[in-house]
Amino acid sequence: MTFISIILFNSFYTKESLHLQQIDEIDRQIIKALNANGRISYTDLAKDIGLSRVAIQARINTLMEEGVIERFTAVINPEKIGITVSAFFNVEVEPKCLKAVADTLADEPAVTSLYHMTGPSKLHMHGLFTNNKEMEAFLNEKLYKLPGIMSVDCQVLITRYKSRMGMRL
Repeated sequence: MTFISIILFNSFYTKESLHLQQIDEIDRQIIKALNANGRISYTDLAKDIGLSRVAIQARINTLMEEGVIERFTAVINPEKIGITVSAFFNVEVEPKCLKAVADTLADEPAVTSLYHMTGPSKLHMHGLFTNNKEMEAFLNEKLYKLPGIMSVDCQVLITRYKSRMGMRL
């Protein structure tokens, strides 16, 4: 089964923005509805919210232009397409190499998310692999060879109980 979701963006987290994006209750209703069903038509969404289709379309366009909604995307269940290993990594990196390592890892197809976390130059990363052998090859041939890697801690997911799509409004 394929799910559609929207990726939301909070401008508070960008260096380029000095203010929080102000959204009203109608925008929140639109975002909530799109999070539940990213494929809902403007007409159906307008009926649900009580605005015209044109007004809904204009608001969604504005939310996209302002960067509140980054993009629409399909959320795929990895197991259904043969990706059986989901792993979380804490990677400690020499401070002088942090940006270069992050840029390199961000370009890796197996890496699904990458964050700079508090602590001694920590990167928190999630990766998806078809099997343990592919993950081992990623570790040995790519991650461990990067300059500045000091330590890698890896946890493999056993059961997914909840995966956040979108965000709490």
